[in-house]
Amino acid sequence: MLIGSLQADAFVGSMAGLTTSLLWTATALFFASAGRRIGPTKVNAFRIALAILLHLITLRLITGVWLPEVSQRQVLYLGLSGIIGLTIGDQALFTALVDIGPRLSMMIMTTSPLFAAAFGWLVLGEMLSGWACIGIAMTVGGVGWVVLERKTPGHGFAPSLYGRGIALAFLAAACQAGGLLLSKQGIGHGWLASEQHLSPQAATLIRMVFAGVGMVPILLIRVYRMRRRRSAGTQPKRVGSLKIGLLLTACGSIVGPYLGVWMSLVASDRVPLGIAQTLCSLPPLFILPFVVVFYKERVSPRGMLGALVAVGGAAVLVLL
Repeated sequence: MLIGSLQADAFVGSMAGLTTSLLWTATALFFASAGRRIGPTKVNAFRIALAILLHLITLRLITGVWLPEVSQRQVLYLGLSGIIGLTIGDQALFTALVDIGPRLSMMIMTTSPLFAAAFGWLVLGEMLSGWACIGIAMTVGGVGWVVLERKTPGHGFAPSLYGRGIALAFLAAACQAGGLLLSKQGIGHGWLASEQHLSPQAATLIRMVFAGVGMVPILLIRVYRMRRRRSAGTQPKRVGSLKIGLLLTACGSIVGPYLGVWMSLVASDRVPLGIAQTLCSLPPLFILPFVVVFYKERVSPRGMLGALVAVGGAAVLVLL
């Protein structure tokens, strides 16, 4: 019975990780369009606010209460997780996308499972099997190969910002893995009995609340900069409709900070951190069919081969 339960947990966790990647793929498409209309900082702030509201309502419907019962230690872990993973990490990624572009930024983000596996080993004592290590290497290698092959024609980046963009992309990858680690500890792994663990949905709510708190200084800095630009007459023009931008952000918030982050915690709750982070790191691969269908971009044989290698790595993680 115990073996069957462990196998069921591994299957549920693996499926949750793959679902997270699909949800975050949709999120990237929504937020890319929204960011061009209302700016990445507004997108980041609005998505967190809407996710908090959705998780509050969900918790009320599931448990009958508005706030979960948690210890101070759990609040500490989950609060740090929200600020590190959802505030600092995402803001670093958004800035890296501007500095060095999506191709290189997303390639660097594929190193997140390596950070996650290292953190899980150092902090939680999670040991990965040889097959799991092979699966992680295949997935990271396949996705990285696909993203490296992608081109961004007609878009130049300032050489002076190249170093900053590289550093911020690696920071985002580390923050994403660190945030997942802290959330796993916040649920109770490593120090609480399994029956005392916090549910992933309640943990996600607490993460989001602290992520919102972490956005306050970022928003204040943005307001200050916008006022300076306005007084200097260099206010940037909005591209597209504000209403459409908010609608796209709302759609992205539902599939990303609400469902996506929730599923990522289900994955980290059921399988080792390195495996969970790998299965949650496939959006650069999954986004390719959407690019082909909606943007009419051609996927080369190298891209197809990289996709097969990455999917094969995910299959190794799930099945072996």
